[in-house]
Amino acid sequence: MRSTLLSRIMADETQEAGGIHFPFPFTPYAIQKDFMAALYQVLEAGKIGIFESPTGTGKSLSLICGALSWLRDFEQKKRQEEERLLEAGAPTSSDGLAPALGPPPSCQGSPGTPEATGEPDWITQFVQKKEERDLVDRLKEEQVRRKKREERLQQIRHNAKLRFAAKRMRQEDEETERLLRLSSEMLAAGTEPEQVASGEEELVLTEYESDEEKGVPSGVDVDEDDLDEEHVTKIYYCSRTHSQLAQFVHEVQKSPFGQDTRLVSLGSRQNLCVNGDVRKLGSVQLINDRCVEMQRSKHERKSITEEEEPTRRRRRQEPRATCPFYSHERLQLLRDEVLAGVKDVEQLVALGKEARACPYYGGRFAIPAAQLVVLPYQMLLHAPTRQAAGIRLQGQVVVIDEAHNLIDTITNIHSMEVRGSQLCQAHSQLLQYTERYGKRLKAKNLMYIKQLLYLLEKFVAVLGGNIKQNPNTQTLSQAGTELKTINDFLFQSKIDNINLFKVRRYCEKSKISRKLLGFTERYGAVLVPSMEQPKLSGFQVFLQSLQPGATVAPATPAEAEEDRSPRPASPLMHVEGFLEALTTANQDGRVILSRQGSLSQSSLKFLLLNPAVHFAQVVKECRAVIIAGGTMQPVSDFREQLLAGAGVEAERVVEFSCGHVIPPDHILPLIICSGPSNQMLDFTYQKRGLPQMMDETGRILCNLCNVVPGGVVCFFPSYEYQHQVCAHWEKSGLLARLTIRKRIFQEPKKANRVEQVLLEYSRCIKHCGQARGTETGALLLSVVGGKMSEGINFSDDLGRCVVMVGMPYPNIMSPELQEKMAYLDQMLPRAPSQARPGKALVENLCMKAVNQSIGRAIRHQKDFASIVLLDQRYASPAIQAKLPAWIRDRVEVKATFGPAFAALRKFHREKAGLS
Repeated sequence: MRSTLLSRIMADETQEAGGIHFPFPFTPYAIQKDFMAALYQVLEAGKIGIFESPTGTGKSLSLICGALSWLRDFEQKKRQEEERLLEAGAPTSSDGLAPALGPPPSCQGSPGTPEATGEPDWITQFVQKKEERDLVDRLKEEQVRRKKREERLQQIRHNAKLRFAAKRMRQEDEETERLLRLSSEMLAAGTEPEQVASGEEELVLTEYESDEEKGVPSGVDVDEDDLDEEHVTKIYYCSRTHSQLAQFVHEVQKSPFGQDTRLVSLGSRQNLCVNGDVRKLGSVQLINDRCVEMQRSKHERKSITEEEEPTRRRRRQEPRATCPFYSHERLQLLRDEVLAGVKDVEQLVALGKEARACPYYGGRFAIPAAQLVVLPYQMLLHAPTRQAAGIRLQGQVVVIDEAHNLIDTITNIHSMEVRGSQLCQAHSQLLQYTERYGKRLKAKNLMYIKQLLYLLEKFVAVLGGNIKQNPNTQTLSQAGTELKTINDFLFQSKIDNINLFKVRRYCEKSKISRKLLGFTERYGAVLVPSMEQPKLSGFQVFLQSLQPGATVAPATPAEAEEDRSPRPASPLMHVEGFLEALTTANQDGRVILSRQGSLSQSSLKFLLLNPAVHFAQVVKECRAVIIAGGTMQPVSDFREQLLAGAGVEAERVVEFSCGHVIPPDHILPLIICSGPSNQMLDFTYQKRGLPQMMDETGRILCNLCNVVPGGVVCFFPSYEYQHQVCAHWEKSGLLARLTIRKRIFQEPKKANRVEQVLLEYSRCIKHCGQARGTETGALLLSVVGGKMSEGINFSDDLGRCVVMVGMPYPNIMSPELQEKMAYLDQMLPRAPSQARPGKALVENLCMKAVNQSIGRAIRHQKDFASIVLLDQRYASPAIQAKLPAWIRDRVEVKATFGPAFAALRKFHREKAGLS
């Protein structure tokens, strides 16, 4: 009833409202005004928006100011409606209580009348008035809670006493830790604890935990419900990388909303953990498991069998590891600090260290009251991660930025691969765990463990291996790739009689992989025995120690150092992910059996074909979803593969695309069909390796480098082709000719060298611009889909010309791509005149990669650049239609090289005075 009343009043006021005021840090461009207005309408109407705004047009600020303006108005309308309802109130008696139960006099009749035997009106009226009273009570509670929160945040913003209180609390904790450490050292230096006589156990002090350590808040200022607030309407903003999220947060800080917005930056434990002992574990999974274990160690009470009774009291003396940064009182202070001012992940970590409170949990506890939550793709798009983080999407707004690869991201998140070596290692560990603890396990535990062992054995067998042999030395009789439907794989593996849903649920509830991880950590890495490895594994050493009279040599320093190194996550965790994937509907996924010679290198991979099944929950629960990016073309993939498959009606989808902020004469996009020697430019896979094609490419670049100042960025379809071309140029002398005008840099394959190459490339261009010699800049040879094709800004002289060599079509022979094409051909409808969905997929993947690469240039209003597409296939109108609108409307097709070169020379001569 409440939501109906609110929505009705808000709809009326929206119609009465005039223009919308968008606060902005400066006078916005016209396209920014259009963007914000369209965004506001989509959020107000509760629709799905696909927004495209080229890089350099202020897309982030438009998203911030447009979305937060809508949220501002939404909250204001909601408060006004609440005030009206509270003013109207609910009928009460003179003593403040609800009217006495009973029908009004006008409704009272004799038992025999029709009114008495039918459904009386007074019951309906009573129920309605009760709902109204309940609504008013809830509104009053929300108002009180909201007022308390606002007062707390105002105190933090303006009252330094709270900061001093936090500092004093931190100093007290440090002193307590120091005393505890000294006590522990004294105990460690002593002898074994003295055995007490029977009946004296209760006289010995048990392990003490203060209320704070138990998680019980102390102090009059701590409200029991303070860490569990109701979720307000908010905006979830997600992007691909942490650097992009940090950049967005900095834009919020600079915006007119930077002072008053309650923003929370979320991240993984690996990025947010401030506990040094946990961080040094290295592996994401190990950090997650250790963190959860430390929280549960405060509260878990394990059942103890009669066999364990003699050791129970002694175990009670052993301290359990708890996290010193997980304190409800400090987490409350950290949560309020987070909400009091806009902070990115690095600032949140620094604040957590200062307050000695966990930034991971502090951020999670701040989610309910936050207005804007900033988080990576995976936390939003993966349902279990979303639930674990406390994210609730019901009635909220989701903005997915840099969404050009959204479909691939969802597919990759929910695809899972497990190697043969992991299968064998999981089987070995689980078998040895059972041998160690089998007699203490209940029948159901043993049943499910046997099922897991059986599954692992059959997975190895379907690859052609033997679970009892070392996977590194097993050579498979047949090699190659085989693709199966889920049901066919289950039948071939002979596991169709096992309920995988129950097995998966058992793994989740029993936490068997975590137990197994602790087991292997205790006794060392458990590997399959190998005749080629004389060194004993940790578990074999443990088995030897159990033999009567056996002695174990102490570990050498090298071995001890090796034991202290971070261990990989339990292989059973990967298997659990694969089992979960196998519960997908048969038509929505495939299993790829990859046999690569040895069993350890072979793998089983689940391929998700229908990402819409995982995106459906997002669009179903959210009030509105915005999918935004700089290059969203072609958008047909989003409509057909993602939204239509998720059950979104076409009427709910709104598209918005704007032009660039640069003047029309600041960009020259050219499609060149032939080179200087009239060689037709056909970079298909069959012809691109021909010597004449590689020579013609070199001649074109030589001509371009003669007239283009500053930096030229040239993209190749692959690393292999780039190296092939460079090797050919070196032999033919073309490479030496290129170096006369431009110093040549090549994109490195290793990510840690990218920054260094970019720095040297930038320095070279700057030096050449000042020297005014024969060398006019630099040529950067890059790869589509590589490190330089996304997220790198080649603004101004760093990218005066972007060259695309050929069309980067994906490998059509890939089994994954072929299966995806067949799936789309079968599932998506098409008109007779349209291309098959599978073929359209290949073209769209190619053009998305092209659009991302050529979008590296033109980064602001005064920037200018030429864009050269080398391949006659770009001249096709169907291909040109997939280019971004701001390029498509200005592109020129040049059948021969002469007119194209003349246009380029004229363009850069005219623009020379602007640089």
